[in-house]
Amino acid sequence: MSHSAQSKGGKARAENLTPERRREIARKAAASRWDKDLPEAILEGSIPLGDSEIACAIVGTDTRIIAQASFLRSLGRARSPKAGTGVLSTVDEPPFFLASKAFSPFIDQDLLMSTKPILYRTSSGGKGIGYDARALPSVAEVYLRFRDYHLKANGSVPARYERMVQAADLVVRSLAQVGIIALVDEATGYQDVRAKDALAKILQHYLAEERQKWAPTFPLDFYKEIYRLRGWEWKPWTTKKPQVIAHWTNDFVYDRLAPGITEELRTKNPTTRSGQRAAKHHQWFNPQNGHPALREHIAGVIALMKGAENWDSFRRTLDRVFTRYNETLEFAFTTDGTDQQTKENPQELHS
Repeated sequence: MSHSAQSKGGKARAENLTPERRREIARKAAASRWDKDLPEAILEGSIPLGDSEIACAIVGTDTRIIAQASFLRSLGRARSPKAGTGVLSTVDEPPFFLASKAFSPFIDQDLLMSTKPILYRTSSGGKGIGYDARALPSVAEVYLRFRDYHLKANGSVPARYERMVQAADLVVRSLAQVGIIALVDEATGYQDVRAKDALAKILQHYLAEERQKWAPTFPLDFYKEIYRLRGWEWKPWTTKKPQVIAHWTNDFVYDRLAPGITEELRTKNPTTRSGQRAAKHHQWFNPQNGHPALREHIAGVIALMKGAENWDSFRRTLDRVFTRYNETLEFAFTTDGTDQQTKENPQELHS
């Protein structure tokens, strides 16, 4: 049997299925997707839109999504689909907010494809459901074209759709305002100033103007677990450690604590002519916010180390739980993330 014949046969069988059976098949297919590797949210946040906050995320490499509850609320719908019309029953069908035959004359195939639910893992490891962010104004435009048609033909909008139409109008108006602000910021370069101001506030929250007195901050377990995962002999009585551990400390801790922290620490605490630093990086954290956040983060990293059986599994879990803000690398690495000289003889490099 040819591929085209199989395709026609499959289509015919699908057309003969009852709506209930099609929903059951779609639900099972969607449920199976949760069992597979899903893209993960690398960044999450919210944006003001009208009188509400829209939860959004960057998923995978650069997919911008709006969380399902926010997407629906923005369109004047309930925060979650009604029973039998939810995301699990619509993964392979038009989304329920476009399923009404009243909207069909105003919908094109591209919009149907762009409103497929996106299943992903949240930054906390939970299950997330959302839609391509670009679909929100497109769906709102469908509702408004529906409104314009009925106003012209009948002089009014059917009562059951009034709330959705009003919400769609608010979405389009609000996005237009956000759009012009973004254009002005881009044209004037203010988006760079705004970003620097936000970064300055983050650094001020964590870091002190002057170096603090030295106090033990990194527990021995931090280093002991690195040695265990690397398969190195642990000698707690020695103060000398492989130089690559300094890089891993930046990677595991400072690069993942908050954006810009590592770069600011290098500015505040530069290396001397001897190649050493005058102080420990952690001495530049303020006692009000910086040290508590630093200690909490280190404790989390140690917990991940203790739960890992090997170095690779620890690194994968670390990347999933604590997203790295700084991608700068200081060493030439092998495929397992280590400096080649240290891998061959870790005790040759000392800080």
